[in-house]
Amino acid sequence: MFHTQKAPDPTPFNLHHFVGVFRFSKRAVSLVWQTSKPITLTMTLMTLAAGIMPAAIAYVGKLIVDAVVLASQTHLDADLHKVLWLVLLEGCIVIMYAGVDRVLNMATALLRALLGQRVNVLILEKVQTLRLKHFEDSEFYDRLTQSRREASQRPLSLVNRTGSLVRNAIALASYGALLLAFSPLAVLLLALAGLPVFFSETYFSGEAFRLFRWRSPETRKRMYLEVVMAREDFAKEVQLYGLGHYFLQKYKDIFESVFKEDRLLTIKRGLWGYGLGLLSSIAFYGAYAWIVIETVRGNLTLGEMTMYLVVFRQGQTSFSLALSAVGGMYEDNLYLANLYEFLEEPVEAEAGQITVGPKPGDGIRFKDVWFTYPGGDKPALCGISLHLKPGQKLALVGENGSGKTTLVKLMTRLYEPNKGKILLDGADLADWHVDALRRRVGVIFQDFVRYQFSVGENIGVGDVLAVEDRERWREAAEKGMALPLVEKMRDGFDAQLGKWFFKGQELSGGQWQKIALSRAFMRKTADILVLDEPTSAMDARAESEIFDRIREVSSQQMAVLISHRFSTVRMADTICVLKDGRIVEAGDHEEMMALGGIYAQLFTIQAKGYQ
Repeated sequence: MFHTQKAPDPTPFNLHHFVGVFRFSKRAVSLVWQTSKPITLTMTLMTLAAGIMPAAIAYVGKLIVDAVVLASQTHLDADLHKVLWLVLLEGCIVIMYAGVDRVLNMATALLRALLGQRVNVLILEKVQTLRLKHFEDSEFYDRLTQSRREASQRPLSLVNRTGSLVRNAIALASYGALLLAFSPLAVLLLALAGLPVFFSETYFSGEAFRLFRWRSPETRKRMYLEVVMAREDFAKEVQLYGLGHYFLQKYKDIFESVFKEDRLLTIKRGLWGYGLGLLSSIAFYGAYAWIVIETVRGNLTLGEMTMYLVVFRQGQTSFSLALSAVGGMYEDNLYLANLYEFLEEPVEAEAGQITVGPKPGDGIRFKDVWFTYPGGDKPALCGISLHLKPGQKLALVGENGSGKTTLVKLMTRLYEPNKGKILLDGADLADWHVDALRRRVGVIFQDFVRYQFSVGENIGVGDVLAVEDRERWREAAEKGMALPLVEKMRDGFDAQLGKWFFKGQELSGGQWQKIALSRAFMRKTADILVLDEPTSAMDARAESEIFDRIREVSSQQMAVLISHRFSTVRMADTICVLKDGRIVEAGDHEEMMALGGIYAQLFTIQAKGYQ
């Protein structure tokens, strides 16, 4: 089962790393701008307005208090009217401020949805460029998991925090201008009071991110266990073997192992934040006492005292928010690093461009082909040489792990050989345009996909250029012997398959294989059929009918068959026995039986089982 690894010791926080992380800010802002220019422009204007208005409210409040004091002394109607006009002015500014805040919230909600879609599309577009080796690499899945988690939120969060920084910087400039009239020392005190909390929060943001990165394997393990316990294709075995509680305990254990570190980090963050936050409170009340003393001494009016107290309190809040925004931007940039590292994952360019080989009709040739899987220490194929001509049927026989499916992966250019060449019509597969090559291949793998789509779409995906061509569905289903099954369904080709969606119906393993086989026949341009255990879920009679049908409809096509049933294999023109990645025997059925080697022994053993 799974083994949970303990995270390594954190990398110490340093200023150089802190500054370097911000290299993604410009790209994130550009991404948001490209997502919706009108909304982004609206947010910018509203942010600027929101930065100016609090200081304006504080200043008008000061004027109101002084006007009230004057009016109470003079009892003149003119002074009373001035007070009322000032109150009206402050009310208008407050109403405008509330409107600005509301517009900001609406713009943020709309942009969040648009940006989430855009980032997910960027990730999925990148996925389309990757090779099979990326998907068979566990480290790649860690990077994919890291890039997808929170990736759709972080660019907008970064822009929002940038806006918050601008907004509070403008407010601070306004507050600072007002406080300078009182004392430059008050401005300095305002700035210094917020720094300890800022450094603390930034440090712990980095710690939280590092834990996030190290835990990608554990995250994937928990996600996998959720799938195993909640998916219908696992439910039968999980219930039959009573695995539910066992898997649930594993799920809980992984959580507990990582929660200990989360709990410790949360407690540290909270205690340091509280302790350093006290410094800000002490600074505020020190300034409070200072302003009160100056007012009592007659150096400040009551309105000025009120304004300076409000300005210092709000200035302190704005400064803390500005520093918090910088810390949050640092954290957002850390997460965006995952996204952009994934989007910039190097992928070898598809260099091939030819669509027609120099020797049409030459078929497929393997010339001393060797291949080792990335990260592997043992070759999966060793010196494979063979020739398959148009119309010929090749059967691959051997134990599991002997290299049969690997050979097919190289033939369809899902991987490329480390040594040797594979030629199609006289041209190296590496020189072929990958789309032109794959349009010549119709394939059904043993682990074919059971799409939770309609019957027609399940078949139609075999040719993306004709995926909705109902006539082609029928032709392919007829060739794959799935048409009688489809015609018995109430909705025919529109019947929903699988149990994930409304009115979905499940098929037997053999019925699914007929659907998958029909999918392989969707490509009219395919002159290479690859059949990897295509009838493993069918009974012997159905299998025999299927292969008789395959020979009938593919008389001009090359076919590569992988099967453990020798009654089927014997129909091939050439049979290759693979062992440890090598071809140890080759010939037709009669030749192989006369040879008396591995094939003959296996055929005889299997034939006795049917007697």
